[in-house]
Amino acid sequence: MIRKAASPRATVLNHRMGADEEEHIAVHQVNGENRNEIISGPMHVSAFTKFTFPGRQGKYSDFIWDYNCFSGIDIVKKDNKQLNGIFKIHNTCGTEWTETVSHQFGNYDYLMGADVEYRNPHVIREMKDWIKWYMDITKADGIRLDALKHLSSDFLKEWISYIKTELNPDCFVLGEFWKDEPDKIARFSDKMDDMISCFDAPLHYNFFKASEEGSAYDLSRILKGSLLEKKPSLSVSFVENHDTQPLQALESSVQGWFKPIAYALILLLKQGYPCVFYPDLFGAEYTDVKNDAEIKIVIPKVDALPKLLEARKLFAFGEQRTYFDHPNCIAWIRKGNKEKPGCIVIISNSGEAYKHISLGKENAGKTFRDFLGHRHDEITADENGNARFWVNKASVSVWVSSGIQ
Repeated sequence: MIRKAASPRATVLNHRMGADEEEHIAVHQVNGENRNEIISGPMHVSAFTKFTFPGRQGKYSDFIWDYNCFSGIDIVKKDNKQLNGIFKIHNTCGTEWTETVSHQFGNYDYLMGADVEYRNPHVIREMKDWIKWYMDITKADGIRLDALKHLSSDFLKEWISYIKTELNPDCFVLGEFWKDEPDKIARFSDKMDDMISCFDAPLHYNFFKASEEGSAYDLSRILKGSLLEKKPSLSVSFVENHDTQPLQALESSVQGWFKPIAYALILLLKQGYPCVFYPDLFGAEYTDVKNDAEIKIVIPKVDALPKLLEARKLFAFGEQRTYFDHPNCIAWIRKGNKEKPGCIVIISNSGEAYKHISLGKENAGKTFRDFLGHRHDEITADENGNARFWVNKASVSVWVSSGIQ
């Protein structure tokens, strides 16, 4: 399946900013490196925590967000003096952070702004009402949820279950639970009763490392330690995203020479739900600042990507047989089905290489060409359907029957 986002829309679930009114509230300040450590307070302060939406005038919702709807905030005023930091709000849910979040920094409930308190049942009800309105209006058949490390897993499970039972049982739910350890992503998925697919960050880091190490990287282990390996049905595999680009928060850019290889892996293997990065398909450029210097970043498009996408559409069908048996050259076969032909994919991260592949006597004498055009020779299977399939140095080839246009 190839899913297109025709009209993407973004709504922030984790926090709110730009409140309409200040409130007098009680808080204590915590250590940013260990949010369980109190460094001052409790104290009485004022903060922008009340959202009345006067311009809305009650249309769609008359819900008023006050400090009981928020767990923490980063700016308060005491004695008319602004204080910056991370402040735990004392609300009707208590004075502690929720435990059902990532334990990075002790507790990663707080991210930014006025952090939404998802232990408040009125907030949960409002978010259910909102997603019903949103899906009725947009007719969306899938949603992407960002930064799930900071959202209560108890809330997420209840909310996603509501979407799938009350609104759309086939709604595709994708989450960014950014961890480089597949066991932690799998545990999160288990907690969600497998209702949510997750970005395969560990596989991305495998691609990043492989592109950095070149021929020293063991290609036979390229899928090891990935969600694709551990829970393939819930893995949303990707090569790059907005956060992994140069100068961004999770900078880990895959080198250009390896991107066709990485895309062949996510697009033509049977496992996983591949996601293509827009700049890799169309190219992009942006300007950012590092050490007070303005730097222009150019992301060239991956020339082979359109053909790889076409190869997925035409040939990535049927039973799969893998040859992940060499550190510098791997291959796999998609055998096709009654309606669609298959293909042979071969990859090298070192010199020109080949694999002996047995295709069965039904393919005796059949000729094959490289659909990507990286190689210009033809390969003919012998009387037993065996053939030696080649790949160029640090490259990928997708061999298909020469009779296919």
